[in-house]
Amino acid sequence: MGIQFRNTKLWGVASDLSGCPKTDIPEIVLSGKSNVGKSSLVNALADNRKLARVSATPGKTRLVVYFDVDGKLLLADLPGYGYAKASKDVKEKFNKLCDQYFVSGRKFKLVLHLIDIRHAPSEDDIRMLEYMNHNAIPYFLVFTKCDKFSRAQLNRQLEEFSKILDFHDDAHCFAVSAEKKVGLDDLRQAIEAYVLES
Repeated sequence: MGIQFRNTKLWGVASDLSGCPKTDIPEIVLSGKSNVGKSSLVNALADNRKLARVSATPGKTRLVVYFDVDGKLLLADLPGYGYAKASKDVKEKFNKLCDQYFVSGRKFKLVLHLIDIRHAPSEDDIRMLEYMNHNAIPYFLVFTKCDKFSRAQLNRQLEEFSKILDFHDDAHCFAVSAEKKVGLDDLRQAIEAYVLES
């Protein structure tokens, strides 16, 4: 039996590690800078625009938001990082929660690391990738908002990113658009195969 992504529901939220759920089902973590489109991707994968709140104010989500996918998968949407208008205290709280999540020993199956294809990767993006590589954390790179480019432009941008980001030739990379529903089937199938077969 495959994973029915349309059967996705909000599980709950956590403001710190003590509130994170203890579960035996595989967990996938969504990471990336503020306004990269994590909530939009959750909605697109589930084919439900009302599932995750898409904030008009980047950096507003200050919690880990959990979604149960068909009772077979838990999606953990971490707070975004790097939003310039957030106060120093708020930024530190975001970063602390994200950092703790990765160093706590919490068991997760995979990280979906989102990067906006329209902009050069940030220092935080580069550091995050270096951290996952160094610690052998499995990840998919998901380049969002790809509908803003033609196929030729997209290929050129990905080639440029490969010079900046340290990811291997066989890395799992996906170009998606939540708005135009591009690349979502490929990502769903890859997630399903990874979770059910590994």
